[in-house]
Amino acid sequence: MSMQVLQKTQKLIRYENQQGEAHYGIVEDDVILQLSSNFNELINKEFKFDGVEVNYNDVKILEPVTPSKIINFGWTYAGHAKETGGVANLKEPFLFLKPASSLIPNEGNILLPPSDLTNQVELEGEVALVIGKRGKNIKEEEALDYVFGCTIFNDVTARDLTRTDPQFTRAKGFDTFGPLGPWIVTGIDPTNLRIVTTLNGKVVQDGNTNQMSLSIPYLISWISQVMTLEPGDVLATGSPSGSCPMKSGDVVEVEVEQIGKLRNYVK
Repeated sequence: MSMQVLQKTQKLIRYENQQGEAHYGIVEDDVILQLSSNFNELINKEFKFDGVEVNYNDVKILEPVTPSKIINFGWTYAGHAKETGGVANLKEPFLFLKPASSLIPNEGNILLPPSDLTNQVELEGEVALVIGKRGKNIKEEEALDYVFGCTIFNDVTARDLTRTDPQFTRAKGFDTFGPLGPWIVTGIDPTNLRIVTTLNGKVVQDGNTNQMSLSIPYLISWISQVMTLEPGDVLATGSPSGSCPMKSGDVVEVEVEQIGKLRNYVK
């Protein structure tokens, strides 16, 4: 076993091999360098390459992290707030949580609930942050130091329920309503990343995190006053305008520059 030197920018993936074993690995083109490191070792920069290389197409991709909580910030883009009946240019974040049971990986299936529960399920492509160290009352100027890396999130939403429910837990919390992945990318600046979402190949969202009305460092600092951030926690930073309904048979892809593409199938 040897230690892998972590470069400033690296793609870290979590997957299941053909023997049914879950591992983290470093993605290099179509090859994964298998690591024996667990997540806590990764955030401490202990990258233990165990000498095994596997083909990306020969493994089952898993969610890149198993968080203690999935924190979501809504209406951080004025255009999305306006199109969904929210408040543009909020002074403080609009906050909601998703359960871990909502998570699915890249290439996973988004399962539409029965029509008597919801008739309008929509996509929301977002940049998500993965926290790398425990933090409470974090200063805004130090906030990005608590980010281990970035990944992609699709905040699938039952839009009709956000209009009727007093809070968003049900509309956001159905099983499979949290596609996440395909990997975590370290060493990139999350404050200036282009987000492009396509539905069946047609662009429906095209935005950039530099358009957010509340900055990412502010969001991290603000939420840390409320709840302690733990390593592995996921912070979904909000969606640009263009959220739209999905139907069975659709393919939705969220692509973020410097990270990659998250693809999921609607069933």
